[in-house]
Amino acid sequence: MKYRTIGTDPKNRRDVSVLALGAMLFGSRTDEATSFAVLDRYVEAGGNFIDTSDNYAFWIDGGQGGQSEELLGRWRRSRGIGDEIVLATKLGARPLAPGTGYVDNAEGLSAKVIRESAERSRNRLGVGKLDLLYAHIEDQKVPLAETVEGFAELVAEGTVGLLGVSNHATWRVERARAIAAAAGLPGYEVLQYAHTHLRPRLDVPEAPLFPYGSLGHAGPDLLSYLRAEPGLTLVAYSPLLKGAYTHPDRLPADFDHPGTPARRKVLREIAQETGATVNQVVLAWQMGGALPIIPLVGASSVAQLEESLAAVDLELTEEQRARLDAAH
Repeated sequence: MKYRTIGTDPKNRRDVSVLALGAMLFGSRTDEATSFAVLDRYVEAGGNFIDTSDNYAFWIDGGQGGQSEELLGRWRRSRGIGDEIVLATKLGARPLAPGTGYVDNAEGLSAKVIRESAERSRNRLGVGKLDLLYAHIEDQKVPLAETVEGFAELVAEGTVGLLGVSNHATWRVERARAIAAAAGLPGYEVLQYAHTHLRPRLDVPEAPLFPYGSLGHAGPDLLSYLRAEPGLTLVAYSPLLKGAYTHPDRLPADFDHPGTPARRKVLREIAQETGATVNQVVLAWQMGGALPIIPLVGASSVAQLEESLAAVDLELTEEQRARLDAAH
């Protein structure tokens, strides 16, 4: 395994594996035995960066979520896992009532919610401190200063380490970080957005994933922001497009455009040159690039995880990287 550092504060920064493991469906769609097997193999391979959320997976049973965090808590206790594993979770998108969604009925990012939700997550995970806590989706009803101060209080108390943000407009991320900096408070240092080699069309309206539009993709503005702020790290979710690289019928509608075939073609060429799979080329392209990107992979079997783990040791040449970047 290879590692990179997230965060800048010597007290809370952590060295994490360059490949993160998503636990979204653990304890719900992925049964406990399989989830434990995947987690065990990930740790055996040197992985130490596991991602979840307080609302995973509310849509499976019509509840409010929490199954993933609870399973991770049981796994930690059964394996004697301590702080050698970096656990990241999120708050803000948990439905307020069972049977509802988060688009119109999310818990939000008030100071009260931040404190109460973080405590619930710590209890489910069985930890005294959350290594990384994200603001999951935007809450435009709460002043940014209240959200910033709410997160900072938990860092000051020692119950949260690093702060992150997901699925927010770039300008709101920058404004929140500016508020934090002006007040001498910790700000967001880890960004979690959807990012993969294929590019979505940003000019085509789609059904909004989040209350204020589909802000989940790491578009050109977010990537340029990452380039300008060397202290930030991007955790890239859905790097393999939920299987679309090997099952073209799963390609999301916003990726179905004239630029996609050229990028698919160069991926296939480089996979053939390296003897790797297309999925592995995508992950290696993210892990070894100039920007600090950590792909976040899901796995419903140990075999799926093994394919992703093998990408850690795949070294692409500069010429191959240039071809991957230039295809359009």
